[in-house]
Amino acid sequence: MPTGGEAFVQALRGLDVEVAFGLSGVHNLAAWKAFPASGVRLVGVRHEQSAGYAADGYARATGRLGVALTTTGPGAAHIAAATGEAWACYTPLLVLATDIPTTVRRPGQYRGVLHETTDQASFFRPVTKSVVRVERAQELYERVVLAGRAALRAPRRPVYVEVPTDLLSAEVPAPVELFTAEPAVFVRYVDDTVLQAVVAAQRPLLWAGGGATAASAATAVTALAERLGAPVLTSYGGRGLLPPDHPCLVPLPPHAPAAGALWDAADLVLVLGSDLDAMSTQGFRRPRPPRLVTVDVVEPINVPPDHWVSGDVGRVLQELLGLLPEASRPRWFDRPAGRPRSDGSAFLDAFESGLTDDAVVVADLCAAGDWYGDFGRVGQPRGLAYPVGTLGFGLPAALGSCLSGRPTVALVGNAGFLSACGDLATAAQEHLPVTVVVVDDGTEPAPPDLVALAGAFDVPATEVTAPQLGAAVADGIASHQPNLIVLRARLDPPPGAPRNRARD
Repeated sequence: MPTGGEAFVQALRGLDVEVAFGLSGVHNLAAWKAFPASGVRLVGVRHEQSAGYAADGYARATGRLGVALTTTGPGAAHIAAATGEAWACYTPLLVLATDIPTTVRRPGQYRGVLHETTDQASFFRPVTKSVVRVERAQELYERVVLAGRAALRAPRRPVYVEVPTDLLSAEVPAPVELFTAEPAVFVRYVDDTVLQAVVAAQRPLLWAGGGATAASAATAVTALAERLGAPVLTSYGGRGLLPPDHPCLVPLPPHAPAAGALWDAADLVLVLGSDLDAMSTQGFRRPRPPRLVTVDVVEPINVPPDHWVSGDVGRVLQELLGLLPEASRPRWFDRPAGRPRSDGSAFLDAFESGLTDDAVVVADLCAAGDWYGDFGRVGQPRGLAYPVGTLGFGLPAALGSCLSGRPTVALVGNAGFLSACGDLATAAQEHLPVTVVVVDDGTEPAPPDLVALAGAFDVPATEVTAPQLGAAVADGIASHQPNLIVLRARLDPPPGAPRNRARD
């Protein structure tokens, strides 16, 4: 008979999981040992928070379920911050943590068992869709499969699963595959009021966010923009939905003045899968347009619309396109110029010259990351991973992103890099093809010799000047191996509102 640990790994196979990230410990070894024969790749990282970020980065780059494993007590606590990042950015993340054995747990009592906490699951309740505690080994397979499906179901967000460690070693019946019947019913999303509002608008504007990306709606968003002759603003989660040079794409963040002027001029704003969060709306102070329509599975609360179309963005737009007149309208706006010229834009010019069109840039909280997040050219959907506000996201999230098969570049500063630099060992051990660009701004505390540090992990590294950056990035991507590039540059932050990077 299989063990609970084997049933857990089989549940991941049932969820079509190809890769998971984690840190081994005495409490989760029974699950850890089940991976080699499973076909699911298990990447061992150097800190539990890194496991969460790596799984998050993988999920953002692929749209698939991210999976992170951790141990009991402190290990679970370490991954809570990464789970919060995934929650804020609508990432489908499955977090599995062990708990102390059922044989020594006493309700309401703390007994000093190794890594014991009185209520470990409470770490995760504020930052997950649901908390699942497995009480019996026989139910482990089913509970994990249902938890993973819940994480993937819109609106996508993390789910936490807690398993007492003795259940992973217990014998269980062979798992039975779970099937879910999907009703084949026609749903009408667009009513006559919404259709008439879109047809009547003379100056429509589209605002596309992470919900449009999650719905794989890039083609539909582009087609609607061309049909309406409308400008498209994209939030951070919506970057890459339109090609960078598309005439309908506004190549600026929504808080930039020229982008805001288009919002102010519009007589209809059609929001496609976006929260309209505080940063994008300048603290919810953006003037309300004459007509606001939101399309999303999530009920709008930040800026209540005149009409909410509740549904998957891709499906709604396909219906809307079928109802609109086929003739495309001329554009009513002049496409604004790109990013402001400064040392930051010069840095971007050099950096982007080395990127491929299908590259994923994983930015951390630093001036360079902020510049790319706001003004970078993102060639395809899911080409930007940007954190809400957790320093140290860049390197570990890039470890996950590079397993998507797309070229991946982590763009980090001194502090963010040093908080996770131990995972250079992960990159070297697992032969992960990630290029790490560290922008050393020379501020205190002074970092160590970063080239020598990378060399200690057997990761090739070089220090470059700004004119050499693009070639170094291109060479790093082409090497298909972990590598590190150090650029010494002090950049002013980009112009705009304070950071607030939820799914938008």
